[in-house]
Formats: sequence, C-alpha cells, structure tokens
Amino acid sequence: MDGSTIILALFFACGLLAGFGIYAIASTAPSDLLQAALYTESAPEPIGPYSQAVQCGDYLFMSGQIGLDPATGNLSGTADGEARQAMENLRVVLAEGGLDFSDVVQTRIYLVDLADFDAVNAVYGEYVNEPYPARATVQVAALSKGARIEIEMVAKVR
Repeated sequence: MDGSTIILALFFACGLLAGFGIYAIASTAPSDLLQAALYTESAPEPIGPYSQAVQCGDYLFMSGQIGLDPATGNLSGTADGEARQAMENLRVVLAEGGLDFSDVVQTRIYLVDLADFDAVNAVYGEYVNEPYPARATVQVAALSKGARIEIEMVAKVR
C-alpha cells in the first residue's frame, strides 16, 4: 500500500466513525428527553411554583416533602411523626408514577436539628430495604411551614 491509499483508508474510517456518532446523537428520541410533571391529590399540594415530581427520561425526581398531613395540612410536631408523614407523602407520589421505595436510588434528608437524626433514621429504615439508596443527611437553618424535616428522592423508572 502506498501513502495515498493509507490516507484514503484513514479518511474513510474517520468518516464512518463520525457517521456512527452523528447517528447515535440523532437517533436519541426527543421523547427520551421530555419532562412530565406528576401530581397526586393524596400528597400535600405544593406550597410554591413546583411539581410534586418530574419524570425526565428514566428518572423520577421528587420534590422535598415535609411531614404535612394532606388531609389537615398540619405537622405532627415531632421528628419521627414528621418523618413518617413525609415518607407516606413520598410513597403516594411514587405510587402515582407506578413505583415504590425499591425504585429509589437517591435520598436527601434535611433536618433542622441533627439531634433528630436517630429518630428520623429509624423511621426511614422502615421504608427502604437493601440495597439502600444513596443518601445525604444535612442540617439546615429552617424549613418551610416550621417543619423539622424534609425528604426528597430520585427514583429509577421501570
């Protein structure tokens, strides 16, 4: 093979690879990238301009839930009571999307007081099983409505 044949072969190979790359990008269906908001009356109404959850591609991103009872709009006033209600609120949002806690891949828990960690952790452990979702728990200065805890999750859509 002479030099011009090798250059031509390389040019052809590069063009072929570039074509495959363009095809891969172009063949991603726009619907894979669309967002769809999820809503259920069984969870508290959003208290601001946000959705209870948004599905984007293969993931459901759930807004943080505080322990508001959807029937009364009240908080229980205890960390474990608020944690249980927040988890129940998240359970019904997951169910609206045809999912459950086994589909959750990430959790973030916000506590006004880290002294509530053990109580909240015990309640959280009643709802999730191994393999446990990845999780972060942080202390914050304050939460809406005077809540003691807020929990948000990301789940993999089936």
